[in-house]
Amino acid sequence: MAGRFGLPAAAGLGPATFYADLAIPHGDRHVRVCTATACFAAQAGRQLPAIQDVLGVMADEGPDRDGGVSLRTVRCLGYCYAGPACLDGETPCVGPDVVDQVAGRARPQAPPIPAADATGDTVVLAGIVAGEAAWRSWMETVGRRSPEWVRSQVGASGLRGRGGAGFPVAAKWAAAGGSPDTVVIANGDEGDPGSYADRLLMEADPARVLEGLALACFASGARRGLILVRSEYPRALAAMRQAVEQARADGHLGRGVHGSDVDLDVEVVAGAGSYVAGEETALIAGLEGGRGCARARPPYPTSQGVWGAPTVVNNVETLAAVPWIVSRGGGAYARRGAPGETGTKLVCLSERFARPGCYEVELGVPVRWIVTELGGGLREGADLGVLQVGGPLGGFLAEEDLDVPLTEAGLAGYGAALGHAGLVAVDRRLEPLDVLRHVWGFGAAESCGACSPCRVGSRHGLEQARSGAPPGDSYTRMLNVMSEASLCAFGRRLPHAVRSLARAYGDRLRGWGG
Repeated sequence: MAGRFGLPAAAGLGPATFYADLAIPHGDRHVRVCTATACFAAQAGRQLPAIQDVLGVMADEGPDRDGGVSLRTVRCLGYCYAGPACLDGETPCVGPDVVDQVAGRARPQAPPIPAADATGDTVVLAGIVAGEAAWRSWMETVGRRSPEWVRSQVGASGLRGRGGAGFPVAAKWAAAGGSPDTVVIANGDEGDPGSYADRLLMEADPARVLEGLALACFASGARRGLILVRSEYPRALAAMRQAVEQARADGHLGRGVHGSDVDLDVEVVAGAGSYVAGEETALIAGLEGGRGCARARPPYPTSQGVWGAPTVVNNVETLAAVPWIVSRGGGAYARRGAPGETGTKLVCLSERFARPGCYEVELGVPVRWIVTELGGGLREGADLGVLQVGGPLGGFLAEEDLDVPLTEAGLAGYGAALGHAGLVAVDRRLEPLDVLRHVWGFGAAESCGACSPCRVGSRHGLEQARSGAPPGDSYTRMLNVMSEASLCAFGRRLPHAVRSLARAYGDRLRGWGG
């Protein structure tokens, strides 16, 4: 491709060796098996060697001799509520008998995502659990309201980004400066293992996500929107593309939308397999055809983003809340949730719970209430070892910590973070050191390699954990360097996750927190 466009070979080699979808050749049958936390916790990781035996090929090494079968490990397919999981081509195989499904001894299964509202007045799940039609807020706004009015309502709501960073949404829109060259990106690259909220929204209510994107474009002065969907979510990708076509046919997109002077078009783009490429600067690099590596800021994307244009990146769940806020008013949203952290949040419970699924809750509710009342505790009466909150970089809680409120501030006191708010239960069957190796393995595999502290530190951490030898002072110094000098939140958060895991396990993992 580089030669075809007259570019240096490295321009093609860099992306081709970076993204999971491109890094190894695909056989005629390409299988992606999930090795993320929820699937790991379901069967202690035993499904991967079993699938390798069934297919007769090693993972991540290319196809077998005749090129018939290839196997790739990925870190979340969005089936955390029913895993273990894999994708056989684009056919999901999900459940405790996943090995039999891959082997052809059982029929492939993909249970739908259980979803429920626990607030009494659902916001993000309005279309899914309450049957509320999309596009009403858009039609009431475009040509009748001003971008400033939309920004004022969202500003009054206190809505912050739900993808993990928690930046005030209206402030990000305003930072783009109202330039018509602005591009707004709906970030559907949901990579946090344990979260499948974005997949639920894109598959079950894509029109609401698209309506939120349209309102964000209007508020930012943008005439162009992009939706990036993970390649690991083929059904979401198809649903979003169909929703865009339907929106064009219904007049919600195009030139002179609904008789106004607003022009807006939206394009759906598929990712290529990378966790770090969900970070906004890495995402932009990927859209431009490069390696999905984070870059130093400033300049910030709102002043210089994709193709040099002002760029706003909002998470899918964030955008899905915007129509409710525009319709009901920012004040109504601000009265919900916790002081300083307003509104609702989608919380995903993993397969180890008695009642796994996606629940909409108000921020500030106790984590214990979510675990026991919504999730019903662990299945089969198992004892909780640790609870992962907010993905592999979010952190871990012990059973005695569960009374903490579901807020960024509350979780920070335990070295954890809200993130996507996926809750992955790890029961006491798993050895603490195996869980630690899993965390370091994720870090080593998904580090983009752009900075030495993260690239080198994550690999040294994995080597130390694999050795099982008690860590020393050099390990502590490495954690400190990673947390202080890494380029982006990935490298900075990884030591916090390791420390929170060691704290949650206590004597069973003494010394490993540095």
